[in-house]
Amino acid sequence: MLKVQSVRFNRHELKTRFPFRYGIASMTEVPHLFVKVEIDFAGKRSTGMSADLLPPKWFTKNPESDYETEDLPEMLNVIAHAAKCAMEIDSVPSFFEWWQQLYASQNSWAKEQGIAPLLANFGVSLIERAVIDAVCRATELTLHQLLISNRLEIDLAAIRPELQGLSPRDIVADEPSKTIQLRHTIGMGDPLTDSEILDDDRVDDGLPHSLVAALRCYGLSSFKIKLSGNREQDRERLLAIASILQDELRGPFQFTMDGNENYRDINHFRDDYEFHLSDSRLSTFFQQGLLFVEQPLHRDWSLNEDVQAALQNWTDAPPMIIDESDADLSSLPTALRLGYSGASHKNCKGITKGLLNAATIHKAKLEGRCAILSGEDLANLGPVALLQDLTMAACLGIEHVERNGHHYFAGLSIFPRQLQEQSLRNHADLFHQIESGLIAVHPQAGHLEIDSLLKSPFGMLEHPDLSLLTEWSQNAIDDDSA
Repeated sequence: MLKVQSVRFNRHELKTRFPFRYGIASMTEVPHLFVKVEIDFAGKRSTGMSADLLPPKWFTKNPESDYETEDLPEMLNVIAHAAKCAMEIDSVPSFFEWWQQLYASQNSWAKEQGIAPLLANFGVSLIERAVIDAVCRATELTLHQLLISNRLEIDLAAIRPELQGLSPRDIVADEPSKTIQLRHTIGMGDPLTDSEILDDDRVDDGLPHSLVAALRCYGLSSFKIKLSGNREQDRERLLAIASILQDELRGPFQFTMDGNENYRDINHFRDDYEFHLSDSRLSTFFQQGLLFVEQPLHRDWSLNEDVQAALQNWTDAPPMIIDESDADLSSLPTALRLGYSGASHKNCKGITKGLLNAATIHKAKLEGRCAILSGEDLANLGPVALLQDLTMAACLGIEHVERNGHHYFAGLSIFPRQLQEQSLRNHADLFHQIESGLIAVHPQAGHLEIDSLLKSPFGMLEHPDLSLLTEWSQNAIDDDSA
């Protein structure tokens, strides 16, 4: 039996090392929210935790709304409502039954309130992750052990009948890899070389700033390139990136491109893509390493029926996946039917949903389709969110993940020193202390070592001491959201 007894929040304000430009947003300051739950599970009281950034203009993409007075209060209200729903659910026989009730209650409310499903389900995922962590601790199982034994009692076919006969054991990696390749984000405003950095913008914290510096420091060979939707600017930047990668890297490399919802329809994106291919240097670059294109169309029309004909008519199109459009439980099946190749996994979109999507991709591959479940990032940071996201990605068998939190934030220095040292002590494979004294993620030969995460309940060996951070009650969140 499962019952959520309490949900508590702590909030910590963060500043980036330098602006992170993605889509229509440029992030320099952002709140980080921690969630702590207490549950009763199988007769035991257990505590679990999750965390995430509350970033501007990702869960909703309204250029007219103000982040501080509209977007952020809406996010907090959504999270508070998910917590309220979670505690109102009576004791139920299984995690899966609890999750179904939470998902249904939250989405019914969100529909009445006109709240976008991607945002509504972010609230679900934060509570879900904390509860799963608590279940891991109550059962003394790692996440992998929990999933492969299906102690969560997840019934995939109850959500997607076409998955009849599949269970989590069929889709979770038999033995998760102890290393995972880092796919480095090249943001739209990121300097490519040190010479591009203005004196006033230079960062002196011991971490690399430019692409070239990151290449040399981290041994990178996998990348994600952000597109602006301006074909001339994108061509110039792609050529500059291609030149750097070809000159700096002795071995093979791979990359994805993020359309950032910049294109009005498939034909618009096709025109720009073929414009880039008309340059032989970019044609060679794409042949060398392009894996797929992520979310070229705006979320509001990327799953429209006219997409199907446009993709069918583009016989040599690159594989395309959805990210922001993967907003609810029907999104990926719809995308595959229209001709997309898959979707991204991010913990902020949900663990149960991630399992469902992995099963759908597994089934599509068995049917002979090119099907992709990628690992993308939302500036994931330790001491909680990054560790849980990497653990889930490894359990799903995802071999490379976009990571950018370690690049846009100054390691763990944005948190109290005690939390930093605890992370280093417990996870010395993922973190290290650099010469400047900063405790930061430790990419080695372009990979992250995550063995200690896989041996922990859900990524974390110990919970951070949240008494070091500002506590928020649900009433405080509701007051701020009013």
